[in-house]
Formats: sequence, structure tokens, C-alpha cells
Amino acid sequence: MFTPEDLVGLWLREDIGDGDHTTLSTIPAAATGKAKLLVKEPGIIAGIEIAQRIFNTFDPGLRMELRTRDGAHIKPGDICFHVEGSVRSILQTERLVLNVMQRMSGIATETARYVKELEGTGTKVLDTRKTTPGFRYMEKEAVRIGGGVNHRIGLYDMVLIKDNHIDFAGGIEQAIARATDYIAEKQLQLKIEVEVRSLQDIEKVLGKGGVHRILLDNFTVEMTREAVQLIDGRAETESSGGITLDTLRLYAECGVDFISAGALTHQVRSLDLSLKADF
Repeated sequence: MFTPEDLVGLWLREDIGDGDHTTLSTIPAAATGKAKLLVKEPGIIAGIEIAQRIFNTFDPGLRMELRTRDGAHIKPGDICFHVEGSVRSILQTERLVLNVMQRMSGIATETARYVKELEGTGTKVLDTRKTTPGFRYMEKEAVRIGGGVNHRIGLYDMVLIKDNHIDFAGGIEQAIARATDYIAEKQLQLKIEVEVRSLQDIEKVLGKGGVHRILLDNFTVEMTREAVQLIDGRAETESSGGITLDTLRLYAECGVDFISAGALTHQVRSLDLSLKADF
């Protein structure tokens, strides 16, 4: 997993290369000024902390005056922060800050919609690994800011046995047995989750044992209700596949512990924000 420090350095090298020749040629080196982060669309703001890191990494002399915090509800006309210092530095970091914050705020805003729809059910919304390569840390942080829960961060922090693993392993029981043996042999502290495609699959998982969570993949609402009753608290339950904001609550009311939604990160639209000179 890339750290925020790794990411900021990579982003700056990608965007600036051997220099922002437009800014360097038009703005005097000694020029100072101030800019504001202006909200143009309602939502949940996210990415202020990483914006601070970008500014400070590029130019420790830049000063931020915060007007709000990550996770706050925002509306058009709101100002999230001011940044003051070298005009050259502000201009060279402007687009990077906006790209990060717009993307993260879009994800946080969409996540908050899911969380609101689930109010009172006890079901939590999870993200997935359907993320932008190299930007996963930020996208999952945005889900958390929006009120969601992070699923596994990568392939290394849990065992999630999905349909292809099962098919290649020769069946559910074989896949679980091999995973259990592997965890014991490697002395790992990892939980096992298994994807199921039918009620019969659930019976196989329960019969084998050793599974922390059962993933109900592409189940109908009625099948989900039956599955939750069959599992009866013997494992955590997670619904996934084809669940939209319109059907979210129907699945939650079946009693599942979690609903995972790839749409939180791979179908989301960025929130409209702007960084403008402030005189």
C-alpha cells in the first residue's frame, strides 16, 4: 500500500515534470497571494487533509486557513479554506489539489447517500477493491469520511474466496480447507470470507466451518432473507452484486450485516470545486 507521502511525491512528479513553464514564465518569483477553495455543488467535502499535505510538501511556506473539516456538509458558495503564500506554488499545486479533492468529495458524497438510506437498519455499507490503481488509499479514505466502512484494503489483509477461487480449487470445501491450512502454516491472523451463489453453497460453508463471513453474491431480496435465516448468526453476512441505491434498504431489511458497493468508487462523479484567486 502506498503511503500518502508516496502518493503526493508521485503526483507532483507526474504533473510538474521538469517545471510548470507557464507559471514560471508569467509569474515573478517573489509574487505572493491568496486563493480560496470554493464550493460549487452541494455534498460532503473530503480531501482537505491531503490538500494540506500537497501544499506543504511542495512548499512548506504555504499557509492554510481552514474554514471547515473533512466530512462536513457543504453547499454552493461555501469556502473550505484559504491558502496563502507564493503565487507560483499555489498555481503549480492548484490542479492536483482539485483533482484529489473533487474525486474524494464525490465518493464521500455518494457514500453518505448510501449511509442515509441504511439508517435504522444496523447494516453497514462497504467499499470494494474496484478502485483507481494508485489512488485506492484516497478513495477508501473518502468512503470512510462519507460514513462507510472499509472492506479489505488489498489482497493481503484477509482471505476472500470468490467464485473463481472455488471453481479452480474444485469446490467450496476444498477451497476453505486449503485456506485454513495455509493460514495455520503461515501463522497468519487473517479472517476467511467465502462467496456463495446459492442456499446449497451456504450449507456447504456452514458444514465446513472456519468461515468468518459469507458473501451473498447476486442474491435476490427473497433469497437474501432466506440466507440470513439459514445462517442464523453463525457467520457475518454481506450482500453484493447488482444492489443499487433504490434497492439498498430492501436488502438491509433482510438482516444482512454489510452491503458492499463497487459503485462507491468506480462509478462516482467528482464534486464541483474550484480554487480561485482571492483579493
